[in-house]
Amino acid sequence: MINQTYRLVSARQFEVTYKDKDIKGNKVVIRPTHLSICAADQRYYTGSRGKEAMDKKLPMALIHEGIGKVMYDPTGTFKVGTKVVMVPNIPNEENEYIAENYLRSSNFRSSGYDGFMQDYMFMDADRLVALPDDINSYVAAFIELITITVHSLSRFELKAHKKREYFGVWGDGNLGFITSLILKKLYPSSKVFVFGKNEYKLEHFSFVDAVYQINNIPSEVKVDHAFECVGGRGSESAIEQIIEFTNPEATVALLGVTEYPVKVDTRMVLEKGITLIGSSRSGSKDFQNTVDILIKYPEIAEYLETLVGATHTVKSIDDIIKSFEEDLTLSWGKTIMEWEI
Repeated sequence: MINQTYRLVSARQFEVTYKDKDIKGNKVVIRPTHLSICAADQRYYTGSRGKEAMDKKLPMALIHEGIGKVMYDPTGTFKVGTKVVMVPNIPNEENEYIAENYLRSSNFRSSGYDGFMQDYMFMDADRLVALPDDINSYVAAFIELITITVHSLSRFELKAHKKREYFGVWGDGNLGFITSLILKKLYPSSKVFVFGKNEYKLEHFSFVDAVYQINNIPSEVKVDHAFECVGGRGSESAIEQIIEFTNPEATVALLGVTEYPVKVDTRMVLEKGITLIGSSRSGSKDFQNTVDILIKYPEIAEYLETLVGATHTVKSIDDIIKSFEEDLTLSWGKTIMEWEI
């Protein structure tokens, strides 16, 4: 069958390419239905990744957050019509010690490998996780982002000490919202403090125990462990504050992505015995764990509806461009494309 792929060929310019796909193998065929725009996609779309990265990665179909419906499954794993979340990580080997999302040989969609902006996806069954029919499709579209938090917590559990009276989350954006929400649900006896700079964003965090403006944190505030969800140019100042306001032997999860080198006060890291944990992307196990959490705690998905900032029905390349351009002006939440192209 002929499959159409909508690739970014240069900043703000998409083109359609056509590929003849053989459906006689063991690939499950999925029709994407809801796709979520990520900040990483925007860096490619706007060309802010820089010429070297753009020349190396493009042309490429964007989007690594999305869900779809199974159209054909020769493996018998899924019934036709099953709603599934698509896992963007593609491992090419197994390793006893290194998770699939950290193997240098793995591919990742919309990062040098075609993402989900296609008419149909042809994927291995283990790259798909079934979703309940009643889950909000707009929320499900950004499950990949939720897995970042879930994955980081799995690493946190392996390394952090058990004193967890106070958690600190730095970052008042989408990832900070998701992380603080899941912390409140999975650690109900702990208190969660959120540290941010935008008052109107912090107003969305009504479920946490306290919010603080980063330029007005009381000196007596201390947390046992922290999660950095800032990224970008703000990473450095966030990490500096985290080191200051964490108790000795804290575990600090670094989740924010930055293109810039970050200075770290290693003297205080050593003096306090702080453990820094890097977390990036996710594997299929993290996706399954995330779906299990959403099923067990449906109220989480209800809260996450707050993050649906804009929705667009996409039926043409012009609609794709409109979605990306309007996402750049979005002050809160995620942009979801209803993929009907």
